[in-house]
Amino acid sequence: MIKPERKDAARPRIYVSIGSDPVEKQVQHFDADFQIGRVEECEVCIKNEYVSRIHVAVAFENGQWWVRDLQSANGIFIDGKRAESSPVQLALTVRLGIYGPFISFEVEQPADQAVPAPIGSETMMARHVDRYFAKPAEGEELGAHTIMVRRAFQQVQKKQRWKYGWVMAVLLVALAGAGGYTFFLHRQVSRQKALAEDIFYSMKSLDLDIANVEKLVMDANSGQGREEIKKYQNRRKEMEKNYDHFLTTLRVYDPKLTEQQRLILRVARIFGECEVAMPAEFVAEINNYIKKWQSSGRLARAVRLARDNGYTVKISEELLAQDLPPQFFYLALQESDFNPYISGPLTRKGIAKGMWQFIPETAEKYGLKIGPLVDLRRPDPGDDRHHYEKATKAAASYLKDLYTTDAQASGFLVMACYNWGEGRVLPLVRSMPANPRERNFWRLLSVYRDKVPKETYDYVFYIVSAAVIGENPRLFGFDFDDPLAHLETR
Repeated sequence: MIKPERKDAARPRIYVSIGSDPVEKQVQHFDADFQIGRVEECEVCIKNEYVSRIHVAVAFENGQWWVRDLQSANGIFIDGKRAESSPVQLALTVRLGIYGPFISFEVEQPADQAVPAPIGSETMMARHVDRYFAKPAEGEELGAHTIMVRRAFQQVQKKQRWKYGWVMAVLLVALAGAGGYTFFLHRQVSRQKALAEDIFYSMKSLDLDIANVEKLVMDANSGQGREEIKKYQNRRKEMEKNYDHFLTTLRVYDPKLTEQQRLILRVARIFGECEVAMPAEFVAEINNYIKKWQSSGRLARAVRLARDNGYTVKISEELLAQDLPPQFFYLALQESDFNPYISGPLTRKGIAKGMWQFIPETAEKYGLKIGPLVDLRRPDPGDDRHHYEKATKAAASYLKDLYTTDAQASGFLVMACYNWGEGRVLPLVRSMPANPRERNFWRLLSVYRDKVPKETYDYVFYIVSAAVIGENPRLFGFDFDDPLAHLETR
């Protein structure tokens, strides 16, 4: 351990800030050398998996503070590059490990010493100023001494004009440099955002791999396959942790955001959309649909019905069993208001029935028996589509299969497929580049907005806005609690 040293007059105090979140940031100050690490013996102790036992030494040497890596496993990074040491000129930010916490250092600056003004006769001073430096009056006679002083003053003024001209030039260069630095910071943020997007869409690709492997494992009932799934899932968790670090750095969930805005971003991510790449108008559009829910009693009635009849637990269990977001619960709300006995209008594909509004063809594909009243808009005791447990299991399997198609694990595209039909949505999606970054709901709208029916557009935004409300209903003026809150106790 470095022993504390006595602070001398030439040694400025150094402030240490831990973390990048202003709300949770911890600040300490030191007058003597100190160490940063994971063990309690370090003056700055940080319990983090990327921090070594004794990671960094901070010492005052040759008139300035220095930060040195103590051969730690993960190293220290400055502006994204690994470094062995660095002086702290005025301020410095380092990261402990490529994914570890940020540490900011700031050196205390000595207060400016004020120079006391000389005391004397103001009248006498004014007279001397007028005599030697004021513009002479017309016809005024000046002595040789006064003329000499005035000429000397003119020479000083000339030099000062040159001097301050250079000062202004330097200031202009400095301003240009500041503008360049601002541009540099903007480019750095843009690069970080691009990297965050890369991580997110790599996670999406991994989601597809996991879903396809799970499908193979279910078909083959392979123990080795289940082990492979676990490996994929562990990789997925690590990538998500890295993505969260980037979001913290980029301040996507800025403290200035309202709770409502935070919930909108969170739900979009739950359904597989990248917060960093979110269109600017998305939040406003979700707010429009939230207002539509607020102007009606439909949401409260449907949620109450689902809760009282036990649908909430069953639906969330089946969705989670398929590794799907339980927020797809709100898709059933949009389809039927959780009414298991409802029948839709006659279409070219037949009559949709039940809580999940399966048409006969899709129902049979997912193992549901069709009843004798298939062509009539009325409940049919012999039709499995009216048995909510069987229908919910089939719906979860159907949604899972949509995830593994060209929908590229985009929850919004899955909703669009469920409403408009994958036979209509997926051909449009296949015309776009084959990767999750390009195959999402935003891209579909930007390219084919004129082809997407308004019903499908409304369908997606009603489901997503209902899911946002469901995260904290009372925040939005509803008198019920989160219907999926029971999942948090597991």
